[in-house]
Amino acid sequence: MLEKGALMVEEATSNTRSFEELLMDAGRVACPFVEFEFVSPACIQYKNTKVSEMFPHREAVFSSLLAKWNAVCPEELKMSLERDEMARYLMEEPLSYETHSAMVNTVFDKTKGHPRPILKQGFQGRCRYIFAKNAPKDVRNAVLALAGFAEYSGVGSAVARGCGAVRVKMEVVK
Repeated sequence: MLEKGALMVEEATSNTRSFEELLMDAGRVACPFVEFEFVSPACIQYKNTKVSEMFPHREAVFSSLLAKWNAVCPEELKMSLERDEMARYLMEEPLSYETHSAMVNTVFDKTKGHPRPILKQGFQGRCRYIFAKNAPKDVRNAVLALAGFAEYSGVGSAVARGCGAVRVKMEVVK
């Protein structure tokens, strides 16, 4: 909260990429891995249950991204990447890792007569997702497109409340 002060924004920037551009970029990149920096706690629920993922598991992260992609992309660009393909052709290598309870909202508790926080469990840190040597090109392209999309969509739930922000680095092989 800003009290007795002034906020002056001197500069703001933004960038955009279309779904088509993300897919084209993924097809042009040859890299053995993609690295995610989870800048704010990523709160991923396991298969729409109340159980939270407390580890940047490849299936959880890329299933979250796939669901977000398919929810907003044009019909003809929807992907059908299977959880089994994510598990078979990717391996996670956590580089740094912390777990958190993030307050994502406050609601008024009628029973207790006062506001109470809504907490979500999540993780933060850096994780590298390494492709198996035999990963098919279509799986690689899908994962790379989803990784590029992650910087726009965030990972997991409560993204609009500040959770799930990521930076992605792709190591290009020449």
